[in-house]
Amino acid sequence: MRCSTTTSRARARRGSRRVFTVPLALLALAVPDPTAAQQPLRSLRPALEERIARHQGVVGLAIIDLATGDTLSIRGDEPFPTASVIKVPVLVEVFHQVENGRLRLEDPIVMLDVDKRPGSGVLQYLTAPLQITVRDAAFLMIALSDNTATNLLVDKVGIRAVTARMDSLGLPRTALHSKVFDRSSSVAPDSSARWGLGVTTPNEMARLFAMIHRGEAVSPEASREMLRMLRAQFYTDAIPRYLPAGTTVAHKTGSIDAARHDCGIVSSREPARDYVLCVFTKENQDRSWRTDNEAHVLIADLARLVHEGLTGTATQ
Repeated sequence: MRCSTTTSRARARRGSRRVFTVPLALLALAVPDPTAAQQPLRSLRPALEERIARHQGVVGLAIIDLATGDTLSIRGDEPFPTASVIKVPVLVEVFHQVENGRLRLEDPIVMLDVDKRPGSGVLQYLTAPLQITVRDAAFLMIALSDNTATNLLVDKVGIRAVTARMDSLGLPRTALHSKVFDRSSSVAPDSSARWGLGVTTPNEMARLFAMIHRGEAVSPEASREMLRMLRAQFYTDAIPRYLPAGTTVAHKTGSIDAARHDCGIVSSREPARDYVLCVFTKENQDRSWRTDNEAHVLIADLARLVHEGLTGTATQ
């Protein structure tokens, strides 16, 4: 009997040791690999560079993983003409002035016939005089890229104030030069002649979108309203084009003859993943305004590669 009891105790002790080794093994597996979060972005570079190499034009790209802070860029610090992407800095300055009490979102703005500008937007087609609010003008500027609404807001906040705001946010290479289709209003004629409405870099614009996402560009409340407007973007030929159903994109496009851009915050539902993607192009050979413009398809392809790499989910 003593032998049997001793044997049983020995088995119990051995079993006890086994119980403790399993949790230790599991804990070892649970220790995060400090390089794991960075690996997905690094691993995307070859495929992105291969796709960019087939484009007939110059391409700049910046990605920020909003969960980890990991970044990847290609020509990220190279200047590009902003086209209508500069309307996002205008939006940020509008909300700064609202935050500081200089403006109210419900303040009236009166559009006259002389204010109307061609290109994108609907205000140019409406009967003047027409009264709208600052909020309405901001929504039209972002969702429909309305050029008339943009100029009405720039008249309110000031061209130099937009550039100064970007500088205060640590984005010194992002600048608004003039009102839309109004070169006579330029505060930097030489830069206007080279870059047009405004200038930025992929890295700086990506950082601005990251600030908006984090509630740091103005305030969390302002970011919620700005993101609502950015998610209502009418033009979806680029970043959202091939992304899975249920993916939301808070973004702003920009288009002039030789340059096509899209920059925004992509939010995947399954799995939950938020990241910033900015793609800028210039010197494009395809200057058509068709839906399948080469640059639009390029940006859509790059967005698909990034999304599949970061989320592991198939796109269209």
